[in-house]
Amino acid sequence: MTELHTALPFNHRVAVVTGAGGGLGRQHALALAAQGARVVVNDFGRASADAAVTAAEAVVQEIRAAGGTAMANHASVTDVQGMRDMVQQTMDAWGRIDILVNNAGILRDKSFAKMELDDFRLVVEVHLMGAVICTKAMWDIMRAQQYGRIVMTTSSSGLYGNFGQSNYGAAKMALVGLMQTLAIEGAKSGIRVNCLAPTAATQMTEGLLPPQVLQAFQPEYVSPAVLVLAGEDAPNRTILCAGAGTFAAANITMTQGAWIGTGPDAADRLQERLGEVTQRTGETVPASGAAQGMNEGAKAAAHL
Repeated sequence: MTELHTALPFNHRVAVVTGAGGGLGRQHALALAAQGARVVVNDFGRASADAAVTAAEAVVQEIRAAGGTAMANHASVTDVQGMRDMVQQTMDAWGRIDILVNNAGILRDKSFAKMELDDFRLVVEVHLMGAVICTKAMWDIMRAQQYGRIVMTTSSSGLYGNFGQSNYGAAKMALVGLMQTLAIEGAKSGIRVNCLAPTAATQMTEGLLPPQVLQAFQPEYVSPAVLVLAGEDAPNRTILCAGAGTFAAANITMTQGAWIGTGPDAADRLQERLGEVTQRTGETVPASGAAQGMNEGAKAAAHL
């Protein structure tokens, strides 16, 4: 972890990072602390590498050794009361919560044909409902402060699909939908909500890429995106993709479309003009879901 220095951008900010006992979450917590934030390191009770302390406590020790301020929390993000207690613990200690990084997650990978419904539900429960529960626990605090920065962790598996990850992909894309609406609802209260789609070397990627390429996908190379999405000048409703030092943006777009009309042969006409409907020239990023109906209504009105 980088040693602390003065005039840091996250001085006086309090951040909660879930699933921060290892991997990406650990790096996010270290990066925020190195920039002056007081950090709640949340992780559901797993042991650290030496098993002497929990994973969350080990990260807290790293932060404190570098001169930072942190405390551990071991509640599951799926535990409603546990998340409320974590928020109360944070407020009692530091009096505010400025940043939430919803990072906690699990994998239960199998092809859809072989997947048990319980494994589908569990992944959705941890990724989606865990983020909902944790965000809900501190939403009113951020509204009262007139300030908040929330980062949801989505994935290319949700944005674009990935074999064997129907449960994970569905949950991760659901977080984009959650972000879209919370960003709209929170804007008047100074709350900005964004998504991060990270790529980092994991057990899942071993064997798929050469070792020298995998070396480029270190978790710490993703964390600069968190610092931007959680910062004072953070955007709102942005999906940042990050990995190996490369950053990109993903968008949910809508094409201009075409008025096909109604009637019994509408499906035949749509089939004939499907290429025109899906043609991406002039596509837009709608400001809200209302844009679809407005586009459809305008095209219909032109043919009345």
